[in-house]
Amino acid sequence: MTAGPAPAPALPAAAPAPLVEMRRISKRFGAVQALRDVDLTLFPGEVLGLVGDNAAGKSTLMKILTGVYQPDGGEILFDGRPVRFDSPAAARARGIEMVYQDFALCDNMDVAQNIWLGRWPRRGPFVDRATMDRRAEAVLRRLRVEVSSVRAEVATLSGGRRQSVAIARALSFEPRVLILDEPTANLSPAATREVLAVVRGLRDQGVGIIFISHRLQEIFQIGDRIMVLKQGRHVGTRPVAATSEDEVLEMIVAGVRA
Repeated sequence: MTAGPAPAPALPAAAPAPLVEMRRISKRFGAVQALRDVDLTLFPGEVLGLVGDNAAGKSTLMKILTGVYQPDGGEILFDGRPVRFDSPAAARARGIEMVYQDFALCDNMDVAQNIWLGRWPRRGPFVDRATMDRRAEAVLRRLRVEVSSVRAEVATLSGGRRQSVAIARALSFEPRVLILDEPTANLSPAATREVLAVVRGLRDQGVGIIFISHRLQEIFQIGDRIMVLKQGRHVGTRPVAATSEDEVLEMIVAGVRA
């Protein structure tokens, strides 16, 4: 019996297309060159750690991505197409959300009110409390976060739960890109573990996450790649699995280029 043709070798899986590309981004404030020809690439379903010392340009770069600042040079691509974000609302419309270090929560309001702040569902002239609670519970379930009640005042929550509520509010906008600015800076070890678990869950759901932190250990726990800025320049980007904390520290301190 004649053997049939050998099966064709399996083709390697195509690499995912970048979700965000920032190319040669520059920004100046008067005499200060805050960013100089910085590149950043973010893929769907990955955690990109963004690190650097103070005044490295991390916040400025993220404020350009979220439409707070306009770049002096360079371009931003979203889903492979050039975009320009003239305001945070324009970035949000594309699915980019940022959670700031101070949480920006209203302590005298409850969990559901904070998640849907400014967007409380209504029935006629009245707030539809049942719908708001139900939607808040759905967002928290997606994050796998448990609270005693969505009517619990935020002021009564632990630091980890408060951070989770801030992330839940960002998630209620259905973002494709989530930027977390020092999300564990003031948290206990237990609360930090809760937040890192939330980040892993979002990554598994396909959200692209930029994780800004001075704590390299956390990025090595949950990150896929790590990007270093120094004095407004892109020093280099490494896969987390192919580098070490010592190498990243050397990049931060000495500005060793990739």
